[in-house]
Amino acid sequence: MELRRSMLFIPGNSPGMLQNGGVFGADAVILDLEDAVAPNEKDAARILVAHALNNVDYGASEKVVRINPLDTFGHEDIKAIVPCEPGALMVPKVQTAEDIKKVVELVAAAERTGQKAVKIVALLETPQGIHEAYNIAKADQRVVALALGAEDYTAALGAKRTKEGTEIFTVRSMIVNAASAAGIQSIDTPFTDANDEEGLLQDTIVAKQFGFKGKMAINPRQVDVIHGVYNPSDTDIEWAQQVIEALRKAEAEGSGVASLNGKMVDAPIVSRAHNIIFLAQLLGLRKEIE
Repeated sequence: MELRRSMLFIPGNSPGMLQNGGVFGADAVILDLEDAVAPNEKDAARILVAHALNNVDYGASEKVVRINPLDTFGHEDIKAIVPCEPGALMVPKVQTAEDIKKVVELVAAAERTGQKAVKIVALLETPQGIHEAYNIAKADQRVVALALGAEDYTAALGAKRTKEGTEIFTVRSMIVNAASAAGIQSIDTPFTDANDEEGLLQDTIVAKQFGFKGKMAINPRQVDVIHGVYNPSDTDIEWAQQVIEALRKAEAEGSGVASLNGKMVDAPIVSRAHNIIFLAQLLGLRKEIE
């Protein structure tokens, strides 16, 4: 599974940002053809993004393109972008599983022979999309993540968007649960005040507590803050190593029950420990972990 702690939006009509998108260290860059681009600039942005996919080195960052909805410029986006081999398409305003199936059909038709299958991140931004979250997640094996677009969602509800995020408490839970049930990732909504680092920090902590596997970002300055929350700390890694050692000790002694500091080590604890160790290894934080 790809690491998607941070997914950074890059305006598709900004040559400078497209050229330098790989230097910010985000796990994924989202080359944006939708909200960041005015209708009269869609064609030019599509050409710029296709050129960037073919010619710009984004390093370790996954290349994701947010296309337009199919009822606007989405068909044209898919035809132009898919042959340039993005890692994934972010599909906005997904409302039903049928929306995903239509996109998959178009993507498959646009892929070149031998091309690696393009994945899909479904962006849920409407009440209907949230209601159908699990069906959307299971619509096709190309779907690797559900992402929350809270600005459009709360606007549709007529709810006021706040820094504290009380109004999206329930929808956050619904998306995380649907994604987890489908065995895919959940990505949290962006924190839209690029100048409020403390607000971003607290919002990212909340997202991680909910179970989101990453967070979208609208500004390069947000990437390090997000990673700081999602990266396992030394304390986390030490705890995970102790859990695995306790489990190994119990197995060596022929015991079916392991304990750590007087507490039973059950399957969920072991799973969390393995996840922490896997992430630490992936990030090169503790090379000696076995």
